[in-house]
Amino acid sequence: VAQHSKDTQFLCSVCLDVFTEPVSIPCGHNFCKACISEYWNSTALCQCPLCKDTFNRRPMVQERLDPELRRLQQWSVDVTLDPDTAHCKLIVSEDRKQVSYGDIRQILPDLPERFECYLSVLGKEGFSSGRFYFEVQVRGKIEWQVGVARESIIRKGPTAVSPEGGLWALYMNRNKYIAKDTPHMHLFLSQKPQKVGVFVDYEEGQISFYDVENRSHIYSFTGCIFTEKLYPYLNPLARVVVVLDDLYGLPVTSGGVGVLEGR
Repeated sequence: VAQHSKDTQFLCSVCLDVFTEPVSIPCGHNFCKACISEYWNSTALCQCPLCKDTFNRRPMVQERLDPELRRLQQWSVDVTLDPDTAHCKLIVSEDRKQVSYGDIRQILPDLPERFECYLSVLGKEGFSSGRFYFEVQVRGKIEWQVGVARESIIRKGPTAVSPEGGLWALYMNRNKYIAKDTPHMHLFLSQKPQKVGVFVDYEEGQISFYDVENRSHIYSFTGCIFTEKLYPYLNPLARVVVVLDDLYGLPVTSGGVGVLEGR
């Protein structure tokens, strides 16, 4: 029942499909902008299709969160970090939502899944089908790398920081942004992202990055061929804290660098 409720909150009750340009009307119910307009055009009374509240005149509708981003957020997952993969100089918080650079190398078990060369950590759960979305807080950070890694990414030695090496990532260093594609793509953003959204469509071979607060698209890796599990990937790169936002119970701020947020 809980899962059904979570799924239906993204459906328009008029067309029974995922919202397109979602809007709210005065009674608080949400519909596709085109659906509610057509409904009002076809009825004598201007009322809510759900609760039947009647309005004296056609009300102004209030646009909800950017439709594309809102559509992607329906695939939000609850992301936690896997401390067994964290480099020995990284400190993972008790709730496994934050990772920070600790400067001093900790004495930890030399597990095969632990990163040895790069200051990296993976999410606990991997995905081998479907779609998933998570968000990462990067506010106030001077350097970070966020993205998705395949399960077989090299942990014990240097690897290509690119799709060929099993990593699809967005990198920032002092307001310089690079998509670690092949070749690397230098990006020029009008605003500094405070929170980065990451969306993966496994079957379509697509990984996209979004500036959540600015509601804008940053970059997409397309035409990818995935053959193994993919994991959320974080790299603080410097003396900063990275946090995952917890988006699972919408609406919130959830999975990331500094803080990981997973809706």
